[in-house]
Amino acid sequence: MKTAAVPQEVPKMGLWDDVLVLVKARLSFLVLITTLVGFLLGWKGPFDWVLLTATLLGTALCAAGSSALNQWWERDIDAQMKRTMDRPLPARRMRPVDGLLFGLFFSTTGLAILALFTNWDAAFLAFATIAIYILVYTPMKRISSLNTLVGAVPGALPPLIGWMAARGNYDLEGCLLFGILWFWQMPHFLAIAWMYKDDYAQGGFVMLTANDPECATTSRQALLYSICLLLVTLVPGVLGFNSPVYFFGALGLGLVFSGFALIFIRRRDRHAARNLFFASIVYLPVLLGLLVATKR
Repeated sequence: MKTAAVPQEVPKMGLWDDVLVLVKARLSFLVLITTLVGFLLGWKGPFDWVLLTATLLGTALCAAGSSALNQWWERDIDAQMKRTMDRPLPARRMRPVDGLLFGLFFSTTGLAILALFTNWDAAFLAFATIAIYILVYTPMKRISSLNTLVGAVPGALPPLIGWMAARGNYDLEGCLLFGILWFWQMPHFLAIAWMYKDDYAQGGFVMLTANDPECATTSRQALLYSICLLLVTLVPGVLGFNSPVYFFGALGLGLVFSGFALIFIRRRDRHAARNLFFASIVYLPVLLGLLVATKR
């Protein structure tokens, strides 16, 4: 005699899992890595572990807070897109007011740590990162396809925050870190935009892909920005900030990455966009590691 199958309940996400999604833990971890790189490249003299800890903690909290505020703002839009509808706010596992409070608490705490334990310039850069991300980039996504250019600014500021916390002043080497992160984000985000173009359209986001059905403009821009990235990454080697090993390593990495962008132009499909996306994920930590390892 057969027994009836007992239906299995789908496990529910706990509060901790929801908080990790709310603060975009993987993105915040990337912010942490780029901030660390900026700090290590900017630091001179006997190492200060307290300063490093304060810099990483403060920046991580600011990144977590801005991600939570972004999801609070876009909770109704997220509910319309497949890749975001299961986030805690659109899925109603978390109240909007809780998401808002999480965002405000993390952001203000992070800014306070940076202001008290690093310097006011680093804290100001963190504040600018949050302000641009929430008050400019987030609403701009429904207005203009130029939102990607603006959104890359807060994404490129964390290494400069680390540099400023360690060095205490702006100079060319620190600004090059900003440039590298800014140009890296463009092919990275263009690949994502093509992969999820239908989802973005469903959510009402004005992306470059909306008026580019053949992916001609999107793929060309991805290649253009990857070439610009290659050129910017060579500058530290040319100016002697890093050893010749870095120059040739950055050249090789940039050529391979540009190769994936070139394949994206030739194929112009989701598979090529996905490969470019994963290539960008591998490229960045290898390049940043090379920057730190070959620092003069």
